[in-house]
Amino acid sequence: MADKSELRSTIFRHLDGLATAPVAIALEKKGVLKFLLQNDETTLTEMTSRFNANEGYLNVGLRLLCSQGFLDYHIDNATQEITLTQNSKTSIAFAHFYLYKDVVDLLQFSTQFHPRLFEEEPFKKLNAIFEKYRTNYGLVFSEDPLTNEIQHQILKHIEGYLVGPTLVRLGMNGMFHKYFMESSFRPEEFHKSPELFVKILDFFAYLGWFRERSGNYQFTESGLFFAKRASAYGVTVSYLPTFAKIEELIFGDPSVLRVQLDGTVEIHVDREMNVWGSGGAHDTYFKVVDEILIRLFNLPIAEQPKGILDMGCGNGAFLQHIFEVIDRQTLRGKMLDDYPLFLVGVDYNQAALKVTRANLIKADIWAKVIWGDIGRPDILAQDLLENYAIDLKDLLNVRTFLDHNRIWENPEKETQDISQSSGAFAYRGVRISNNLVEDNLLRHLQKWSPYVNKFGLLLIELHTIHPTITAANLGKTAATAYDATHGFSDQYILEIEVFNRVAAEAGLFPDPTVFKKFPEADYATVSINLLKGR
Repeated sequence: MADKSELRSTIFRHLDGLATAPVAIALEKKGVLKFLLQNDETTLTEMTSRFNANEGYLNVGLRLLCSQGFLDYHIDNATQEITLTQNSKTSIAFAHFYLYKDVVDLLQFSTQFHPRLFEEEPFKKLNAIFEKYRTNYGLVFSEDPLTNEIQHQILKHIEGYLVGPTLVRLGMNGMFHKYFMESSFRPEEFHKSPELFVKILDFFAYLGWFRERSGNYQFTESGLFFAKRASAYGVTVSYLPTFAKIEELIFGDPSVLRVQLDGTVEIHVDREMNVWGSGGAHDTYFKVVDEILIRLFNLPIAEQPKGILDMGCGNGAFLQHIFEVIDRQTLRGKMLDDYPLFLVGVDYNQAALKVTRANLIKADIWAKVIWGDIGRPDILAQDLLENYAIDLKDLLNVRTFLDHNRIWENPEKETQDISQSSGAFAYRGVRISNNLVEDNLLRHLQKWSPYVNKFGLLLIELHTIHPTITAANLGKTAATAYDATHGFSDQYILEIEVFNRVAAEAGLFPDPTVFKKFPEADYATVSINLLKGR
């Protein structure tokens, strides 16, 4: 078995590929890459005009290529000008982008079929790519170290398309049940079309994930590593509907994925898959949150919050988990008869509220489950006080990966502050300056500040990092995938240090005994914070 750090690196490179391939093909098809090669340096403004592009999404796409090291990205937030320059990798990488075509064609073709089933027509295309990949697409690997590095980088991206969606489908369909992982099995035990399924198993065997004997398959140690981490692919794969429309988003109708059939159906993301992937990926962060909750609810009762409000409660699982931690592991849990814990689940989505209510009732947990908008804490506070006699200020507010997904509001006037962020942000294809994104976050947190000063805002948040840092740490971070999924879906992830500085400006300061970032490195993309007033 390969070293675990090497296998983990493979997952990150696979996720890079899911984001990079459709962008590379869209830009190549429209002539953007050719233009970049003809000019050592050019600006985003010039390219937007020349190619009649949606500036916001073009910026997101070009920044992704920079994060992979294929271009250099320079942003001046004072002038709001972005400059792209060639580097030693540019021409080599662009010359190999044709290799992405097959998987991008498959991506677009597959949108006609069920995202979690192995249907025959897309499978035939997948199998044809398997055969090409086995021969490295006929590439003769260069003796030049830089070219060789890029060739392997791009092939690993393609491998991401071959294994990522497949792993997610298998994981969601029960393939990685303990029975299959601990014993050998035959294809017909798992799939109704074993003659198709065996092709997938044979490809995985080629990668070293299975061993095959007389038609029986068994996981290798490497295969078990990936099987146990299939959910790590879930969130990025859930955005394949968005990635399939990259060309249209950048050069056509920027709202193509924003038409909702009945007001609740999301067509830019497979939400069920997204939730499945998030659940597996967030366990590490929740363990840290547990420690914080235990500390808070072991304080003298007069210093404890009266309850907890989970904004963006989803299916209620996190709220249920919070209650169980407090109930079983804290002093407050032994005092609930005298000092009941007020639990409030809030969500913007009515379907989520319905599921949360059902799940909490099933778990025999009392909670108020109500509609709310993260952008209007004043309305939420009024609702709680008038209808439930609960003061929002008396609650610990918690949320996970939510503040960056607030609904965009244009400011009443242009800010004079200069951003320190390198992010790429858009709303319906229109580029939003980093100055405005910081200003918008400031105003957002200022709305919450009066309500969380006392007990704090406990949040897990996602962040971007500078493309130069990403490019220097390929195989160590999923930053490229995060920037793609969030950039093309109008979400606003800022760097950790930028987020914390803006929070402090809003009068909310990170508790240094709580603050953690993941990983503990300059390429950290997740933080846990307890923000409070002083």
